[in-house]
Amino acid sequence: MSKSTDELTLNGAREIEKPDSIAELCRGMLAALGEDPDRDGLAGTPARYAKALRFLTSGYGQDPEEVLGGAMFKVCYDEMVVVKDIELFSLCEHHLLPFFGKCHVAYMPNKKVVGLSKIARLVNTFARRLQIQERLTSQIAKAIQEHVSPEGVGVVIEARHLCMVMRGVEKQHSQAVTSAMLGCFRESKQTRDEFLSLIRANGK
Repeated sequence: MSKSTDELTLNGAREIEKPDSIAELCRGMLAALGEDPDRDGLAGTPARYAKALRFLTSGYGQDPEEVLGGAMFKVCYDEMVVVKDIELFSLCEHHLLPFFGKCHVAYMPNKKVVGLSKIARLVNTFARRLQIQERLTSQIAKAIQEHVSPEGVGVVIEARHLCMVMRGVEKQHSQAVTSAMLGCFRESKQTRDEFLSLIRANGK
């Protein structure tokens, strides 16, 4: 027997599935723009938009400590570890338009290292939130410093912002570069220069 509303069963209890509020808001936005949200090309757009937006902001549900904590290893290694060219995609909190580019991360181990893939996952954790590039850069560096406890951390992000490319000043080839240096990366010019040299190696 079919039901007039969608129902879910959770731990034996029946719950009514509520309409997706993001999809409903998107439908209203389409109408406000002068579109017909029921026409063929747009009928499924609100639901698709809601699904995409939840994915692009999924970092809110991720804990940096859990991301890094599952792959920490004690090693006798005290040279710089660099993970460069980590692709990132985020949403500018000012216009909800994408910005995208590459993140370069380095740290000086202090008796332990973290799995390399975890650093990329950490970048995603913070990138998949409403962001500004400056805060994103700082959050990545501080999370590594707090949870890995290295001698120092360096993070550089190079990104293009569609709020500058598609609107505003419309400078298609502009790029923003931000950095965060903690510990020995801030205190030692030699360490900092080594990091910057490594991320530029084999570059354009």
